[in-house]
Amino acid sequence: MDTFTISCGDCTMQGTSACDGCVVTFICDREPEDAIVIDVVEERALRLLGRSGLVPPLRHSRGAAC
Repeated sequence: MDTFTISCGDCTMQGTSACDGCVVTFICDREPEDAIVIDVVEERALRLLGRSGLVPPLRHSRGAAC
């Protein structure tokens, strides 16, 4: 299976105002311990994209203490 890699280093928009709204920038610019919070509509969209094979499925599993 071919892989699809998203890299800021390969992006033609790197260093422009487009970075401000980019999901890669959003994820990479946070502290490692910061959670990414999504709402139910976003979760549904990610689940549908995962089921169709367009993105990896969500793998998060909440621990018993949460």
